[in-house]
Amino acid sequence: MKPSGKRAYVLLATLIISSTAAAFDMDSDAPIRVSADTARLDDTEGTAVYSGDVELVQGETQLNAERVVLYRNQEGLSRIEASGEPARYRQPAREGEAMTDARARNITWSAAESQLTFERQAVIEQGNNVFRGDVIHYDTVRRVVTAEGGTPSEDSSGRVEMVIQPRSGENPTDE
Repeated sequence: MKPSGKRAYVLLATLIISSTAAAFDMDSDAPIRVSADTARLDDTEGTAVYSGDVELVQGETQLNAERVVLYRNQEGLSRIEASGEPARYRQPAREGEAMTDARARNITWSAAESQLTFERQAVIEQGNNVFRGDVIHYDTVRRVVTAEGGTPSEDSSGRVEMVIQPRSGENPTDE
């Protein structure tokens, strides 16, 4: 329940991504800004739990979810866990590559592995390329995607599906 119907905003302007966590965003020295309906910070555990229409932004990279948990250690931010119906991650385009737009019911980012993991109804789109699977691992440094199928259901065939466009002389960011 929202107190007095107003949305609570929480800004972590002082939270800076360390060099080991720079893979979350190309703007690695930019602060992460979080807004949510509710927040619970636990310095002893090194966690911050945000709930209700959570928006996490660093530079041009954005994560939207119903619930986000941030984990910190001595080096800084070590892990992000997000869940939603679906949670959504967007990373800006790099040289010669299109923007990354991804969604899944669970999204986990690991600083140690420089990896995003998308689970349950996962979809990653980069330009006209589409990757679908039950579990998708996305190496944020090398921009390598691997996908795993799952059990067939009403929502999914259980198989990995990929649509990969042929290379052309056009720059995918010019569209």
